[in-house]
Amino acid sequence: MPFKGFLAKRRAGSAEQVAAPFSGAGSVSDAEKLALMADLEESGLGWFWATDEEGRLSYLSGAFCARIGLKLDAIAGRPLAEIFAVRDSGDRGQSLALRLGMRKAFSSLAVSPFQDASVIQEGGPNPKNEQCVVSLSGRPILTSGGAFRGYRGTASDITDQFEREEETERLAKYDSLTGLANRYEMSRTIDAALTVFQSAKRNCTLMMLDLDRFKQVNDTMGHAAGDELLKEVAARLKRATGREAEVGRLGGDEFQIMLPDMDDRGELGEIAKKIIAMLSQPYSLTEGRCVIGASIGIATAPHDGVTRDEVVKSADMALYAAKNGGRGQFRFYSGDLAHEALFRKRLEDNLAEAINEDQLFLRYQPIVSLESHMVEVLEAQLCWQHPQRGIVDHEELQPIVEASAMAQNIGEWVIDRACQDATRWPAGLRVAVNVPSKQFTSEGFLPKVGAALTASKLEHGRLELEVSEAVFEGDVNAVDRVLGDLFKLGVRLTLDEFGNGHSSLGYLRRAPFDSIKITPEFYQSEGNDDARDLPLISAIGALSKALGMSIVAAGVETMELYEALRASGVGSVQGPIFADSVDVAKVAKELANGSWKIEPVPARNARAKRRTVYRNIQVIHDDHSYDVTLRNLSKTGALIEGLNDVPIGTQFVVDFGAGQLTVGAVSRSNGDVQGLEFETLLVEDSAGGLCTPNRVSPYALASAGAPLEALSDGDYKGMKGGMLDLNKSIPQFAYSSGDPA
Repeated sequence: MPFKGFLAKRRAGSAEQVAAPFSGAGSVSDAEKLALMADLEESGLGWFWATDEEGRLSYLSGAFCARIGLKLDAIAGRPLAEIFAVRDSGDRGQSLALRLGMRKAFSSLAVSPFQDASVIQEGGPNPKNEQCVVSLSGRPILTSGGAFRGYRGTASDITDQFEREEETERLAKYDSLTGLANRYEMSRTIDAALTVFQSAKRNCTLMMLDLDRFKQVNDTMGHAAGDELLKEVAARLKRATGREAEVGRLGGDEFQIMLPDMDDRGELGEIAKKIIAMLSQPYSLTEGRCVIGASIGIATAPHDGVTRDEVVKSADMALYAAKNGGRGQFRFYSGDLAHEALFRKRLEDNLAEAINEDQLFLRYQPIVSLESHMVEVLEAQLCWQHPQRGIVDHEELQPIVEASAMAQNIGEWVIDRACQDATRWPAGLRVAVNVPSKQFTSEGFLPKVGAALTASKLEHGRLELEVSEAVFEGDVNAVDRVLGDLFKLGVRLTLDEFGNGHSSLGYLRRAPFDSIKITPEFYQSEGNDDARDLPLISAIGALSKALGMSIVAAGVETMELYEALRASGVGSVQGPIFADSVDVAKVAKELANGSWKIEPVPARNARAKRRTVYRNIQVIHDDHSYDVTLRNLSKTGALIEGLNDVPIGTQFVVDFGAGQLTVGAVSRSNGDVQGLEFETLLVEDSAGGLCTPNRVSPYALASAGAPLEALSDGDYKGMKGGMLDLNKSIPQFAYSSGDPA
C-alpha cells in the first residue's frame, strides 16, 4: 500500500489495514492493539518505523516525525539512509546504508536527521541550535521462503542522554577552560599520528610552547584574569596554526602543537614567528590590559625522534634553549643543544673570571643622523675574548649575562667602561648603554650611575641609558622614581624595543624619555610588507615630536627602508646600512678628525653575519668523506679547516649531522682553510642558530643501511645513489696534519 494511503488508514482507525505489519497472537482485538500502539507512539515511549526491501521508508510514527521536525509527506518513500546520519561515524549516510545493506539486526544506533530544508517542518528544530538524537533498533523481515521484505524497528529520543555522554567524553579529552585538547588527548593523538606516519614514511612536527610573564598576570591581576588570558591565547593559537594543526593545553601556561606532514624548517620558522608575534600583542581583559610573550621549541619526527617520548623530549630541550636565550624566541632541536646548554653554564660560571682577567671588552655601533649622516651616538655592546671559544659576540653573550647572578656587576662594569671610553671622544658625541630590567630595578643602581659619571668626569648629558618596557613589569612607582631621579641627574633616557608588541603609549606620557628606538622586528619580519607599517611609523614620529622626543630606527639594512623611514619622520638610524659594531681602536681612528660621517651603503650587508663555531663535521667530495673543523657559519656559507690546497670551485656536500646535508662550493682557499658558499641558504631560528631547511629522511637512510639511532653520527656510507662509498675511490685531498685518528 502507498505510504500516504497507509497513513490515511492509520488515522481513520482501520484495523484491517494498519495492524497487519505489527499483528500477533493475543486476547485483545486488533483495534485495541492499534490503539495501544497509537498511545505508545503519542507518549514518546516508543516509536516505530519500517522500510521496504529497497531501504525506502514505508512507515514512521507521526509523533516521531513531529519530534524531529520532518514532514511526513516529504520523506515518504525516501531511502532511510538519506534521512538519518549515524552520529558516531564520519561516514554519515553511507554508514547507515551499509548497516541496512547487511540485512542483519541492529540495536541502539544513535542517529540524527539530516538538516534538509525541503523536508523540515515549519517551526521544526533549528539546525543551528538544536540537533535531535534518536536511538534506532531494527530487524530484517523475511518471508517463510527466506525472501527479504525490508526492516521493521523501534526508535526513542536519546538527545539528553547522548549530550550528557558526549559532554562527559569531551571533558575527558579536552581542557575545560580553553576547549583545547588536554594532555591525555594530545598524547593519544600524537601516538596515533606517529604510528601511522612511521609506516607511511611521513613527517610530523611538534612544537612545545610556554608563555612568558604569565605568572605576573596571575599574581598582579588575579586568577580570573589569568583564566581569561588563557582563553584568548587558545583562540590566537588556533588562528595562527590553521585547521590542519592539533593544538592542546598541557596545563598551566604550557601548550603543544602538532603539525602533520611538515618538516621544512624555513616554513616552520615562519609559523613560530607568527605565533610569537600574535601572542605578544596586547590583551584587553576585564581586569585591564596586559602583555605577555611566548617561547617555542620545535622537533620533527622521525629526524628528532621516532616515538612520542623521544619527540617530546627533543621539543622540550629546544624550548629550554629558547627560554635560556632570552625568551620570546623559537629554537629547533639539534644534537648540539645539550652541549650548548653545558657551554652556556660554563660561560655563566666563568663570568667572574672574565671580569678579573680583563677578558670582557666593548664594541660600539654607530647611530647616524638621517639628515647629515653624522654619527650622533655610539651604542656600547658587550663582548668576551674567551680563551678557548674566541670572541663571544654581544648577541650571544647578552642573554647569558642577563640570566646570570653576575648581571648587576657586569652591567655596572659596562657603564663604567663606556663612560671612560666616551671621555676620549668629541664633546658632541654621546654613548648609549642598554640597561637590562634586572639591573635597572636593582638596589643601588642610581648611585652606581652617578659614581661612573663622577669617576670618568663625563658630561651627564652624554650618557644615554636604553631601557625596555620590561622595567614597568615590577613596582611601577619605584620605576617612576628611578626614571625621575635619572632625569634630574641629567642623563638621557631612551625607550628601547618600541614596537615589539609590548610597548604602551602610556609609558611615553608618564616617563621622561628623550627618544624612542623602534625594534627591527617592527618592519623587518620575513614576508612582511614594510610599506604597511610606514604610516604607523609616521604616526609614532609625529607623536614623539609632539612630546619632544626623537625617534631612532634600529636594524636598517636596505636603501628602500632607509628612504621610507626618512620620509616617515625618523631622525636617526642604526644598522648594517651604515655600520656594524666596531672596536675602540676603529672608533678612535674614525674620530681622529673630530667627527665621523658615514654614507649609507646597502652592500654592507651583502655578506651574511657569521657566527664563530668550533666543532667537527664531515664534508663529502666525490666518493670520499673528510673530517674537518667548522670555524664559522652563516646563512650563506662557512669556513672550514683541515684540508690542504683545495682548489677554488671545488664542491663539497657538507654534512652537519642528523641528516643535515647541503652543497657548498669553495669560494676562497688559503692553505688548510677554505671558505664555502652554500647553494641553498641555511635557516635561522630567533636565537641565531642555523640549520638546513630540509633533512635527508631517516627512513631513506635506514633502508640504505644506516640505523635510525645512529643518524646523529652523520654516518651515510650506505646511502643510495653511490654518493658515498669509501671503498670506491682514493681521497683527493690530504689532511693538514695527517689523517685524523
